[in-house]
Amino acid sequence: MTAPVFVVEKMPSGPEFVLEGPEGRHAVSVKRLQPGEDVVLTDGLGQWAEGVVRAAEGKDRLVVTVQTVREEKLPAPRITVVQALPKGDRGEVAVETMTETGVDAIVPWQAGRCITQWKGERGLKALAKWRSTAREAGKQSRRVRFPQVADAMTTKQVAALLATAEFAGVLHEDRDCDSEPLATAELPATGEIVLVVGPEGGVSPQELEAFAAAGAGTYRLGRSVLRTSTAGTAATALLLGRTGRWG
Repeated sequence: MTAPVFVVEKMPSGPEFVLEGPEGRHAVSVKRLQPGEDVVLTDGLGQWAEGVVRAAEGKDRLVVTVQTVREEKLPAPRITVVQALPKGDRGEVAVETMTETGVDAIVPWQAGRCITQWKGERGLKALAKWRSTAREAGKQSRRVRFPQVADAMTTKQVAALLATAEFAGVLHEDRDCDSEPLATAELPATGEIVLVVGPEGGVSPQELEAFAAAGAGTYRLGRSVLRTSTAGTAATALLLGRTGRWG
């Protein structure tokens, strides 16, 4: 079994590190780690340290002997999914599964046909929940570079993001349209891939027009229509496989 991952604010700079606070409590009181067990410490930004538990003290203090400190290379190409806001807790489901699969960045999108509205305090709480979900899913899946969850964007802002990408696409569920299969699209070896996942009601013609003007094509995953909360995960898996990042 791979070593559990714990998040630290600052990477170890010496041969010993003390994990305290919520992460220390999780290690000692929940995971019940014992001396001699392996752990991984990470800042979630690509730096990580392998270590061995030297002592578990009290309820929230883990003393770790640090063995190596490393840094994960930046992913190439980088995969960003623009996720339209789903209903209920399906947004957290989308973030969780995309993180576990390997997405690099997630952009919440307030699409015109979204039933959910992120406004005021409710919007801030929802965004914080998405970011917390990405962090916890990153730890659970043993990642050391967690996906960035951006502030919610408007359609105009998403179009601007698409315009900067080496590959920009919109998942389109209409089987009668001229969408190319994502499985055969020509993908870049480096740079940024940005893929838009629309709401349950679909991407509006006006939004498709704005994205097309920014250089985005329309693509389909397969013959079946996926929910907005699962389409991004399926697309991420396909892109990771096709670009060799899952090799």
